[in-house]
Amino acid sequence: MTLFASFSVAAGCAARKTWVLAPGQHPQSFQRTMTVEAEGRLLLYLPAGFDRSGATRYPLLIFLHGSGEAGEDLERLKVLGPPKIVASRADFPFIVASPQARNSIERFDPAVLNAMLDELLEQLPIDTDRVYLTGVSMGGMWTYAWASQRPDRFAAIAPVCGTWDPADACRFKDVPVWSFHGAKDDVVPLGGDQATIEAIKACGGDARLTVYPDTGHDAWTAAYADPQLFTWLLQQRRKPAAGRK
Repeated sequence: MTLFASFSVAAGCAARKTWVLAPGQHPQSFQRTMTVEAEGRLLLYLPAGFDRSGATRYPLLIFLHGSGEAGEDLERLKVLGPPKIVASRADFPFIVASPQARNSIERFDPAVLNAMLDELLEQLPIDTDRVYLTGVSMGGMWTYAWASQRPDRFAAIAPVCGTWDPADACRFKDVPVWSFHGAKDDVVPLGGDQATIEAIKACGGDARLTVYPDTGHDAWTAAYADPQLFTWLLQQRRKPAAGRK
């Protein structure tokens, strides 16, 4: 999914507040309605025996790639993580959606990611209480980023060699987090991830961190080879609305 969004502004029918204009510097305020148009492409995996009728509701796993897989070629996403796993595992129990960022500078656009998830929920028989998010490196950071903005959308997240601002930790208190990191990572240092996980715990969240002592940046090979990760994900359910802030 080469991700991008375009924005248009509609003034709406409400009467516009007229600014009082006078020489000098004065406070003002404004209110406008924004319309977002988003489009993109993604790799989509459907489990063997997929039933499109809706009689079965499937768990959804969204995978966010690293900077090396950005671009216009969706085949690049198959080199690691869930897109690589499903190429040889017809029994993988999730629907897997793997969007592609246009480049590593623009990275992922939250508006487009949310639009993609809305589209997936409309097009496919997905269990809305079993939507999971994972990603590596740049995608690991965006796993934290997207979930911090919309924790209400996810049952659990699994960032791999990612990091985030511990100041946002309390936003994850209702979203279980299992993070993975190499102790010798010199691209995304372990310390930032450790601080984030500890801060989430301090907020009362369910957070854990698996550290591979002899591993550098490539924590994804070991993380996604661990069947306990996917078993753990499937055990998680989105918190009821009353429990989300």
